Parts: sequence; C-alpha cells; structure tokens
Amino acid sequence: IFVVWMGINIFLFVYYYLFYDQGPQFEYTRELLGCCGRTMRKQLDKNLTFHKLVAYMIALMTAVHTVAHLLNAEWYTNSFQGQYGPLAGNLSMLDDSSELKTTYLNPVRSNSTTPTLLVFTTIAGLTGVVITLALILMITSSMEVIRRSYYEVFWYTHHLFIIFFAGLVFHGAGRIVRSQQVTDPPHNTSFCEDQPENWGKNPECPIPQFAGGFPQTWMWVIGPMIIYLCERLLRFIRYMQPVSYRKIVIRPSKVLELQLVKPGFKMAVGQYVFLNCPAISQLEWHPFTMTSAPEEDFFSVHIRSVGDWTEDLIKMVENLPEGGQGPKMAVDGPFGTASEDVFDYEVSMLVGAGIGVTPFASILKSIWYKFKDSDPKLRTKRIYFYWLCRETYAFEWFADLLQVLEKEMEERGMRDFLTYKLYLTGWDQSHVNHAMVHFDKDTDINTGLKQKTSYGRPNWDKEFEQVRQENPSSVVGTFLCGPQALAKDLEKKCVKYSEVDPRKTKFYFNKENF
Repeated sequence: IFVVWMGINIFLFVYYYLFYDQGPQFEYTRELLGCCGRTMRKQLDKNLTFHKLVAYMIALMTAVHTVAHLLNAEWYTNSFQGQYGPLAGNLSMLDDSSELKTTYLNPVRSNSTTPTLLVFTTIAGLTGVVITLALILMITSSMEVIRRSYYEVFWYTHHLFIIFFAGLVFHGAGRIVRSQQVTDPPHNTSFCEDQPENWGKNPECPIPQFAGGFPQTWMWVIGPMIIYLCERLLRFIRYMQPVSYRKIVIRPSKVLELQLVKPGFKMAVGQYVFLNCPAISQLEWHPFTMTSAPEEDFFSVHIRSVGDWTEDLIKMVENLPEGGQGPKMAVDGPFGTASEDVFDYEVSMLVGAGIGVTPFASILKSIWYKFKDSDPKLRTKRIYFYWLCRETYAFEWFADLLQVLEKEMEERGMRDFLTYKLYLTGWDQSHVNHAMVHFDKDTDINTGLKQKTSYGRPNWDKEFEQVRQENPSSVVGTFLCGPQALAKDLEKKCVKYSEVDPRKTKFYFNKENF
C-alpha cells in the first residue's frame, strides 16, 4: 500500500512540474496536479511529526518487548526448577548431545542461574540492556524543554542511535527465543508428551530438538544505514566546499546577519540551510532559514542569540577586527519547506512571529525582483503579511525592505497587492502614550512606514473574514513561521473560513517545521 501510494504521489509530482508552464490549454491540468503536488509536499513537510510517531511506537514496543523477556527469564528459571510440572521440567533438562549441538530449549542451564544473571550474562540480555538505556537517553533528551534550552545535550545524545542500531543487529545473535525443529523420524507431540522417559527410545518419540531463529535484524537495518552513510558523505563533501563572507551585520536585539557566497549554490524562496562553525563545534549543524532572494548573487541568514552555539558565534563576530573575515563556515543545503509553495497561490497570507519572519523576507524580496524584472510567470495577485514582535527593535531588521516594497507598489499603482500589518505584542503604557502623541504623523514612529504599528495581537477572525470578502473565489495559502500555539489557532481559522462550495474561498494552512 505504501509503495503504491508513493508511486501515485511521485507520478503526480512529476506531472505537476511538466505541465506547470505549458500554456493556457493546460490550465485545468495545472490546477489539478498543483493541488495534488501541494498535498504530497504537505505530507512530506510533516517528516518531523512522522519521526516522532515512529519514536513513540519504538518506545512502546520496546517496553512490551522488555517486559515480555523479563517474564520469560523468570519462567525459564521456574521451569528448570520443576515448578511448572513434569513436561516443562523435562523440556528444561534437555541438553546438547555430542552429535547435536545447541539443541536445548531452556537457556537456563543450572540451578544457580537467576533471572538477573541470565539478563547480564547472555548476548541478548546485555545488548538489550544497552539499547534500552540508549533509547531512554534519546527519548528523555528529546523533550522540548531540553531541546530548546540545552540543544547540545539533545544533539549529542541523539547520536546514540548508532549504538542502538548496532546493539539491535547483535541482539538476535544470542538466539534465546527457540523453536522445535523437525526430526527424522518426526517427534509425535501428542503421543510423546506424557512419556518423557521413552524419548529417544521409542521410534515415534525421538529426543526433541530446538534451535534459535536466524538473526534477521541486519536485513532491515542495512538499507537505512547505507542511505544514512551516503547522506553523511554528501554532507562531508558540502562541508569541504569553500564558503566566503560577502557581508556581516550586527542587527538590533542581538541578531546577526550573515551574507555568504558559495560556488554553484542555488536556492528557492523560504528554503533553509544547515550551518556548521568548526571553531565552535565540528559536529553541530544548526538550521537557519535564508532571508535572501533567489535572484541575488549571495544567500543570507539572520541568527538570533538563543543558545550557546549562537551566542558563541555572535561573540566571535563581535570580536573580529575591522574588515576581518568571519570564522570558517560550512553550509549544507538548501532544503525545501512549505513556503516554497507561496507562488502557487493567487492569494497568500504570511504570518511571522519574531525571527520567524525570515522565510517571508525571502519571499518579499523575490516579489520585489519579479516586479522589477516584470516576470510574466508571477501568478500571485495579492499578499497579506502579518508580523508579530515583542520588541520595537525587531522591526528594524526588515523595515527597510518593507519601505522599498511600499514605494514600488505605489509607483506601479498596485497598492492593494501587498497588505502588511505589524503588531507589537510586548508593550507598556509608555509605548501607547508615545504613539498617541505622534498619531498625526504620516509615518509610524517605530518603523518609519506608512502603515502604523498595532499594539497587541491580531483579531484573526476579523482578518480571515476580511481576506475572504476581498477574495471571494480564490484559493488562499496561509503560511506561518512561529510557535505551535499560533499554528493551532490559524489552522482552525483556515477550516472555519473555508467555504464548502469549491468555487468560493478556500484556505490552506502551511507551517514551517524545524
């Protein structure tokens, strides 16, 4: 089922791009395949959710597996001591003959063997303990509170998966789970179970022979491991490719802007890269959304100080001598995100929270270049942009970009193309008083833009209703780069304000996932 599903999605995905620019006669084909392509990419965008679900299932099955084996160890010991009747006792006493090796059933071979001793002196037991401990450490260090506050702990502990899979491969080598083998002549179970004293004497009752199953875990692990090693090799090759600095800027609120140049590098709007700074750590790679446009001859990232790695990088850059080059930087990527689909919609709602504005900076820059070059392929007719920030300083990151776009739209008589609203969520009465004193000014006191900053949070019901009324028959793509709580709220609004009639307004929710 999975293979068929993937085949259909790949087919639709390929045809989506084949027909995308093939003229008006393929309009309906483009719309249909575009919808299918977006649906498939939405599924792929949930790769982290899928990863977490797989991890939860592994944890659940590990718990069941561990409890079952601990009960088995207890039952093996009791059977050897004859506590479960003569049949279980006789089967437990079966030993290896000189001709037939390892044909026993019960791995407990003496009265001195306890369940604890069995667990810590067998291959299956030792590897089971190791991989269970590795799994516990990986799961606990993946909790959001640790991942957000102590990323390095999460990063390094998560690489215990190598020990986990290595232990998993050897776990079955102990062959502790055993099954009865076919003998010649065959052992008549129903006839012989009540007369163990005749086992080996009666032709119908040869001595039962047992064997452990052949280890098969490696068959399931080797494929993903080869793919992983290829990915690591590709990352190493990219790591070795030279990256140079075009510009380094320290923005307000401890935000570092890096403009980088890498030979042969190509990107699309909203994509992200992994950065590695060997001077800080040779093993750590951190994702950052690019804020540059594909039309520019460099790519840029904005890095906010939120952890040890980012703090060390910003300090390193602040201590550079005048005109000095930044530390060596390795780049892996680019990688796709949901924001790549923004130009597939005639109408788009872009919602950024704080530094979450970065993918939309790339989109807005690209729009400016497309208007500048009069790009005929631009299908987008209207964009609604919402930016939520806690501090007024944060607006300075991209206020100049918004000013350029504002001027460009006015000169082209397209004021309605870009509707943007800025919201200051962290404010006090002094901010409000200051704004009231300068209310009659033509430009905003915080950003210098003609659009005034609003204080508080958006009324999303009002915003969605306005978008629906202004675009009565459009498919609206809603894109968010922000916290999970806001994502849940916007996803509900997309469902609430989507019309049942396919000829009317539909909202599709898209979220960045890191």
